[in-house]
Amino acid sequence: MSVKQSLLAILDQGPCYGYQLRHEFDRRTGSTWPLNVGQIYNTLERLERDGLVTKGEVDEQGHVFFEITDAGRAEVRSWLGSPVTRGQGTRDELAIKLALAATLPGVDVAEVIQTQRRASLAQLQELNRAKYAGADPEGPEELAWSLVVDAMIFAAEAEVRWLDHTEQRLARHPRQALALELSTERPKRGRPAAAPATPRAQSVRATTAST
Repeated sequence: MSVKQSLLAILDQGPCYGYQLRHEFDRRTGSTWPLNVGQIYNTLERLERDGLVTKGEVDEQGHVFFEITDAGRAEVRSWLGSPVTRGQGTRDELAIKLALAATLPGVDVAEVIQTQRRASLAQLQELNRAKYAGADPEGPEELAWSLVVDAMIFAAEAEVRWLDHTEQRLARHPRQALALELSTERPKRGRPAAAPATPRAQSVRATTAST
């Protein structure tokens, strides 16, 4: 999530001070990604340094209002007009965990999958309950919040499907055939030289570049 562009997009609607920005962000996201005030002010300092916002008036309570600059407005337009690109490869903790578990001798990877599936299904049920608990699903704040919850629901559903797929794939292989013992190779110290890209890696990069 880009805190920088999110705050700029709100400031594009008018000057705000730090606590006000947090309130406006929460209104538009249903507090699904709460920001602390320290994080907001640190971001505002960087935005001011980069010429994207300036300090404006100070009210009677001592609130310092920040105003967006023309460069900041251009940044907002660029952000809203650009697709969100996913990073090359994955650092998803669950994917890495299961990939390692599948190759570790003595680990019951089926049980690891079952444990995760139970947690994912419980999260999915909780998200669905939360989605239908709103009083006015067509109100602006409720609608904005439900869009975020919908994304979380779809992600949870996809995770469950991926777990089912992983379980089916692993079931086709004898457990001992997947186990990797420690390599006898002794890598040299220092940063390893870049290995030539495999066809699989090249395919992933091409897919990432095209999105």
